[in-house]
Amino acid sequence: MSAPAALETIAVALRRAQASCHDSAWTMPAAFYTDPAFLALERDTLFGREWLCVGRIEEVPEPGCHMAWRLGEEAIAIVHGQDGRIRALSNVCRHRGTLIVTGKGKGRRLTCPYHHWVYDLNGRLAAAPQMPQRPDFDAAACRLPEFPCETWMGFIFVNLDSDAAPLAPRLADLEPRVAPYHMEEMWLGHLDEEVWETNWKSLIENYMEAYHLTPLHRTTLNNLNPTGLARHVPAGEHWFGYEVGFPEDAPRMTRGHHDLSDTQAATCLMLMVGPGTGIGLAADYSSFLCLQPEGTDRVRFKSGLLFWGDAWPQDAVDRAIELFDATMAEDRMVLEPLMTGYRSAHHAPGPLAPAHLEGPILDLAQYVARQMTPALEAALDRQRP
Repeated sequence: MSAPAALETIAVALRRAQASCHDSAWTMPAAFYTDPAFLALERDTLFGREWLCVGRIEEVPEPGCHMAWRLGEEAIAIVHGQDGRIRALSNVCRHRGTLIVTGKGKGRRLTCPYHHWVYDLNGRLAAAPQMPQRPDFDAAACRLPEFPCETWMGFIFVNLDSDAAPLAPRLADLEPRVAPYHMEEMWLGHLDEEVWETNWKSLIENYMEAYHLTPLHRTTLNNLNPTGLARHVPAGEHWFGYEVGFPEDAPRMTRGHHDLSDTQAATCLMLMVGPGTGIGLAADYSSFLCLQPEGTDRVRFKSGLLFWGDAWPQDAVDRAIELFDATMAEDRMVLEPLMTGYRSAHHAPGPLAPAHLEGPILDLAQYVARQMTPALEAALDRQRP
């Protein structure tokens, strides 16, 4: 399929998704996942202008702590300043473009390893060894560019768009659902980074639907969150999700925070904060994903587990990690071959299961439609004679 034809096919499918209800929804066409031109629009419109989770505040817990991360082609340094504020600075030295920090570390300043230009934790140039004064370079005005950065429920979000509207008001309608779990008080017990050979939206769809919980995860996740206990949650403008209960005899380490109702304590809330932040929120421990596309068939993500309270022996933490890893391995087993199916000449959209099973798949398509239709239509106008 040619690029113009692929974009037109996607545009038609997104218009259909916007007009659909959950009882009449269909899956998206293969081009939604495989077309490079659409991916370029996603990178610019979604991942270049929306709020993206880069990790947890526990990763930079004290003043002076920093961690390197990459959003698209932008190298970012997340820095915990001496003033207590967490900032997102460009990680590119203003001298020759070298990456200033790698991994995680701690110090009062950020020092470029190449020529030892030094920046303070606010991004200002503090030292440029052996550089003479010159009229065309003002060292006092030199600083690392800063990106919008906010914390929400213990997560760190960054936006590459300097004119981005604040994050918190976008999630105001979600906060009453998640606040009783007190994610900001949970502690980070597991962290991993991976690249899978699948489309980023396929990973989201898998993370956000209950239909596969029992069939695919029969001996793993099915024991805690079976498909039969799932319920769809009406979507917000910038988030969507579903709930799935725990069987009465499921082993739980703790009931969680005392703000939780009995129903909330017995329910896992699965959320996607668009475009790439997944949260599996439960009273005792929770999971999260921070993802972004590396290609039509490659997605890079950070995943982690958060634990509530101090009653966790190490063997219980280890069991939770083993279950999470086993579940993710089962998901990967089907998500990577899925790309072969999308490339088949015989692939065709199919009907979605009812909302409590696959409702979030339509919610994702509608979210993408809301965010991307103007850019997609503009791209199509440029291609038309």
